[in-house]
Amino acid sequence: MKTWAKVSIAVAALGGIAAAAALLSLKGKALLPSATEQWAPVPRVVDPFKYLDSPEPDAVRLFDGESLAEWINSNDRGPASWAIADGVVTVHKPSGNIETRRSFRNYRLHLEWRVPAGITGKGQARGNSGLFLASTGPGDEGYELQILDPWENPTYANGMAGAIYKQHAPLVNPGRPPGEWNVYDVVWTAPVFAPDGKLTAPARVSLHFNGVLVQDNVMLAGPTVFAGQPVSKPHGPAPIKLQAHGDPSAPISFRKMWVLELP
Repeated sequence: MKTWAKVSIAVAALGGIAAAAALLSLKGKALLPSATEQWAPVPRVVDPFKYLDSPEPDAVRLFDGESLAEWINSNDRGPASWAIADGVVTVHKPSGNIETRRSFRNYRLHLEWRVPAGITGKGQARGNSGLFLASTGPGDEGYELQILDPWENPTYANGMAGAIYKQHAPLVNPGRPPGEWNVYDVVWTAPVFAPDGKLTAPARVSLHFNGVLVQDNVMLAGPTVFAGQPVSKPHGPAPIKLQAHGDPSAPISFRKMWVLELP
């Protein structure tokens, strides 16, 4: 059996912290993107809860249905240029990613997203976007919580909706079909670095996806990457970023976004 096949099988057989440990053990070895795709076990489908948001009084409203004043384009640092209509903001792929003007450390985040009805494509090329919990660069640098059409759309488990991309598959899949709104409620604990740049406490994430716990205070091995293993570099408070993914499917939309800073 070829080396890459062995690595793929080994990583696919692991989940949670064990998968993160396996990624760290591969330090120094070049990996193909497929080597970090976890295809099994497949998270089972569950019924989502009905959900109504209720922002905390001290929360920062990142999108109020009318303005993207809290956002900028990641590439040119100009005002965010995604389209707003009927209280909803839709990704404008040619403009690229957008990120918050403010930087955050630890926080709770509420965000709602919708894959358009009639979406085409499959796998990673169907309704792809991403929520970067801490952006460390204008492109896809940072810590990505995957957004993707979750409805009858097979893909690798650690790349599906609710996954910490290429690190942690969701515990279950409570995703709603295209045309319906999905809800992410996230608790983000930023990594801690010593003055010399050494990582002293890794980042952690909890996620309720449509009211269902799918990430339970999981530990991240570092920033998420498409190929290879994570490499942690010291950083402080960072913007929250939304991805304009380059797949050919129709762009997704967002509404009701707010963030509450935590100690």
